[in-house]
Formats: sequence, C-alpha cells, structure tokens
Amino acid sequence: GPNLALFNHVRKNGKDKEVRDNQYLVIAPTLHCRFTRATENTMVGELNVGDARLNYDEQIYGYFDHFLKGEKNSIKESLPRVQYYTMGANKWQSADTWPPQNAKMTTYFLSSEGRANSLYGDGMLTPSQPKAKDTPDAFSYNPINPVPSHGGNVCCTGNAVEGGSFDQQAMETRHDILVYSSPVLEKGIEVSGFIESTLYLSSSAKDTDLTIKLIDVYPDGSAYNLDETIQRVRYREGYDKEVFMTEGNVYKVELSPLSTSNYFAKGHRIRIEVSSSNFPRFERNLNTGGSNFDEKKSVVAHNKIHHSPEYPSQVRLPIVSN
Repeated sequence: GPNLALFNHVRKNGKDKEVRDNQYLVIAPTLHCRFTRATENTMVGELNVGDARLNYDEQIYGYFDHFLKGEKNSIKESLPRVQYYTMGANKWQSADTWPPQNAKMTTYFLSSEGRANSLYGDGMLTPSQPKAKDTPDAFSYNPINPVPSHGGNVCCTGNAVEGGSFDQQAMETRHDILVYSSPVLEKGIEVSGFIESTLYLSSSAKDTDLTIKLIDVYPDGSAYNLDETIQRVRYREGYDKEVFMTEGNVYKVELSPLSTSNYFAKGHRIRIEVSSSNFPRFERNLNTGGSNFDEKKSVVAHNKIHHSPEYPSQVRLPIVSN
C-alpha cells in the first residue's frame, strides 16, 4: 500500500515533469522479492493464482538501459503506465492510473444483531446503511493470547510467519475475531485499488489496536486472505501525538488503506475480519497506554465495534465496472 501511494504522490507532486512522467508501476500477486519466480501455476501460500509470469527482465533492463545509460529503445512506448495482476480472474491487466480509472468506490456497511463473533456469528457486510439502533459487537483482546498471524503480506520474518494466502476458517472460530460477510454474490465483482475502512470503537482500555483483513470466501467455505492492516488507536489523529480513550466514549478510527486486485467470482462472498491483534505479523499492544517495549504487564481490553446510523462502521471497495 505505501509503495502504491508513493507512486501516486510522485506522479502528482514531482516538481520535474520528466520525473512525474517516467514513473511506472508493476503489481504482482507474489510474495516479497519473488515476482520473477512466478510459474504457470503460481502458488502464494495455499492459493494457486494461475500463470503470473511476466517479461520482467526485458522490462527492467530496457528501463535501465534507457534511463540510466541513455540508450534509445522502445521501452517508453511499449510499457503500460500500470500493470497489475487480478487474482481470481488470474490475468494481467493494464491501466493509466492506480486505482484503474473505472474503479468506483462502493460502501459496504458492517451489521449484526450484536453477535458477529467468529465464523458462526451473525455479522453481515451489506451495501445498505444500518437503520436500526446500535447493537455493537463486543470482544475481549488479551495480549497474552493474541490472534496468531496466518499468512499475509510479510517480509523478512524468518520462520515466524509463512507469507501468502491461507484458508482462515480455523482462525475464524475464535471469539475475539469479528466476522462480517456479504451475501453470496449473484455475479462476479472485480475489486482493484485501495480499500478504505472506518470503524467506530469503544473500549475499557485507554489504548488498543484495531485490525482488519479482507477475505475471499469460496463456495465451499474456504476463506483466503487478500490483505490486512492495523491501527494503534492512540495515533488515530496522527502519528505526531498520542490521544488516549476514555471508557464509555465511542471513537471514529480510520485505518490505513489495504490494496488488492481480486475477482470475487459468482457464488463467492466478500468478508472482512475485525480484531485487535495479528501477532507476530504486528507487535501486540499491551493496552496500558505505555511504550510496550519495556513493559512486563498487560491489560485485557474489552472492545466494542459499533454500527448504526450514528456510527456507520464501513469498508469502501474500489469495484471495477465492465
């Protein structure tokens, strides 16, 4: 996500036109530094994303030859501004921008009767804004028993976490994971771009974390993770200051954007998971409001995610129109 945001930042704000105009982007479906290892059956964790090969060497060396050595070649004329691989459809696509210009942000709201805990709860993801009174979903986050990381967009963790996409169903039996799923899709939907999320939180603790995962649920129930993010709540108003919570108050929390290009096929469901930990992918918050790294004691945070007309917890998906 940050790299994609940086591409857009330089394209928009670069002072030199030549710098702005010579930015190109390739988004592969592979793990960190493994794009050249793609095969006709590229496995990313447990998920086969198809033939993700690309003429990387030709593009990289052609780009370097032109821009570093000054050689005249056809790289600028042949290179799309943005190349991205759409999982699910398992194909390379190109666009002039990221997100693609035909991607429209579409809001899905969190909804439940207050029992969205685990795969077996009543959490829903719906395009209709909640009209009923607030029925928050409560869960307890204990830093001594955090949600363990299961795949994801990892780099340089040794053997601590195996990166990639894995079936999350076993994880989703935990009651400290809130699960919100769309109805079964009557037609396929392509989501390509930044996924934005806004959650309304109250907590017994002065500080905690919020996590989100985006999941593609297959007809057999398999639930494959696409991306994840986290937000330390004390920094919800910016990383230049700490703003702690007061028990009983509800706080609006904007999480950093997720990024993907995925085709949710007919018969699939779109799902998000909400929790407060994803360890060791991310550091545990001990919930004390302290500095974490030099603390020995933790506090259990009793957290609630609110969803109502007053507190419209939501995700915004960049859905590509055909």
